[in-house]
Amino acid sequence: MTAGRGDEEFLAAGGPARHIPVLRDEVMTVLAPREGGLYLDATFGAGGYSRALLSMPKLRVLALDRDPIAIAEGAMMAAETCGRLTLVKERFGRLDQAARELGFSDFDGVVLDIGLSSMQIDDARRGFSFRGDGPLDMRMDCAGTSAADLVNTAAEATLANIFYYFGEERASRRIARAIVMDRAKAPFTSTAALAGMIARVVPGKTGEIHPATRVFQALRIAINDELGELVHALAGAEAVLKEGGRLAVVTFHSLEDRIVKQFFAERSGRGRTASRRLPHEIAPPQPTFVLAGRQPVIPSQREIDANPRARSAKLRHGERTKAPPRGLDDRLMALAKLPVVHPGGH
Repeated sequence: MTAGRGDEEFLAAGGPARHIPVLRDEVMTVLAPREGGLYLDATFGAGGYSRALLSMPKLRVLALDRDPIAIAEGAMMAAETCGRLTLVKERFGRLDQAARELGFSDFDGVVLDIGLSSMQIDDARRGFSFRGDGPLDMRMDCAGTSAADLVNTAAEATLANIFYYFGEERASRRIARAIVMDRAKAPFTSTAALAGMIARVVPGKTGEIHPATRVFQALRIAINDELGELVHALAGAEAVLKEGGRLAVVTFHSLEDRIVKQFFAERSGRGRTASRRLPHEIAPPQPTFVLAGRQPVIPSQREIDANPRARSAKLRHGERTKAPPRGLDDRLMALAKLPVVHPGGH
């Protein structure tokens, strides 16, 4: 939950800001933390939002993060809270299961900050950035398939689709073709090698983002199943919030924001036309969230000037109703996966 989460250029290349919670004041306004309340910070990072929540007396926080380094670095903060902060290594897509297993329920608020933390970007050893050379890794939980594994083994068509759909990279096929040709001579093992090859194949223009930015974003999303995790987390938050509880979600690029926007639209009934139903027609489910205010909320120019990584951030939020949770939405899950592509096209 650090800030330093930001737009694609800064996500890939890194930047100077560290541990500045993006939209912190706006998120706290949305959550309206109350004394003695129970809150879930499902993307702990460096603990920026958890720290802000815990400034309220007697408030308790369950915080999750899949990154073992974030958990280790947050241990001191947890110790200092005298039991008010419970910090657990877990994917945010399992927030409802994790809460249940730990005996937590009926949360007053849930916050999700989607994407990378400054700590992950700025540590070259994690392989998220091409600003400093490091291993081509990108694994948030430091386990499983790495970016190098994917780049060096996936079929050309698979790589092209990942770059096109998860990175919105227009030169996806050209880049994928070049990767397959080059890896036959020597596998890609470092961020600098991959970024350099992409810059050679798709030269950038002055004033534009680095040519490798969108490819790095796409690989990171694919390796960590970030969009699938987000869909599961939204459904999980719906399940663990009490009536009147608040959900705040901060996103940093269009793919994430599209999923969150559609989730809240569907769950609130926004855009649903009031019309007479046919006999025996099933009534639509009751809204599980009420949306208030103008959305999305975006950072002020002052915050962007202080932390450039915040410039693409968007905050969407809703308040839980008493309607029963609906569970996973197949339509949202479809947005989180690579579409089925017919030969000869994306």
